[in-house]
Amino acid sequence: MKPIARALGDAARQLEERSDTARLDSELLMAEALHIDRDRLILSPPDRLVPQRFWDMVDRRKAGEPVAYITGRRAFWNIELHVGPGVLVPRPDSEVLIASAIEHFEGTGGPKHILDLGTGPGTLLLAALDVWPDATGLGVDVSRQALTYAAANVRRLGLEDRVKLVQGNWADGLVEKFDLILCNPPYIAEEAKLGPGVREYEPDEALFAGREGLDAYRALGPQLPRRLNKGGLAAIEIGADQAEAVTALLVRDRLQAQVAKDLAGRDRALQLTWI
Repeated sequence: MKPIARALGDAARQLEERSDTARLDSELLMAEALHIDRDRLILSPPDRLVPQRFWDMVDRRKAGEPVAYITGRRAFWNIELHVGPGVLVPRPDSEVLIASAIEHFEGTGGPKHILDLGTGPGTLLLAALDVWPDATGLGVDVSRQALTYAAANVRRLGLEDRVKLVQGNWADGLVEKFDLILCNPPYIAEEAKLGPGVREYEPDEALFAGREGLDAYRALGPQLPRRLNKGGLAAIEIGADQAEAVTALLVRDRLQAQVAKDLAGRDRALQLTWI
């Protein structure tokens, strides 16, 4: 067996207790250590010695550090984002918000002006702007560190002329209206049990929202109707058991809600539209 293949197997076994995706984690770390992409690693693995850097990264992952923080990047939808400590790691579950928007605007010219509340490293906003190349967008986040990552991703993707980033608390102070509002707010209850490494590494303000996990939705409730254009969509991520509670907080002023499910069949977003 070649050294790379042997090391991938060894690393996956070491990571099994820490990660539900041990093999994938080991492949991503190996690709990073070799400075190649994962597709090339799988399809045409190099016949060479394993860099020590790979084992250093495996040790970091065994300690619970997210793979995205170790590699410094994370794929989301059709783009790749630079991420690191201080920002929420983009997750595949959140792609349901982009899918919901594509479905809503199918057959139209798409949204012209997009708002991403709690933009983090620009995850939802930049993915949406990739889908609709004629759109412009505004990303808002309370965290200056998160906005630093978002600004770097905007520059790397060449979107400076289409994006504005501002530091703020949700939609406070905004007067514009938008065709598409995207938001992945914190929605985890403070005492909830989380997977390994999440509470230890990712920012509390992007995860936790009070005793019930609903504080952010209470803030968003009165803001969304004032910022959403007629014919538009607000796609808001929720926890898998929160559809009823969040609907009660966000359905107002003639907004109606439909639940969208993620790939695992769990409730994952509310699609808010005008009646």
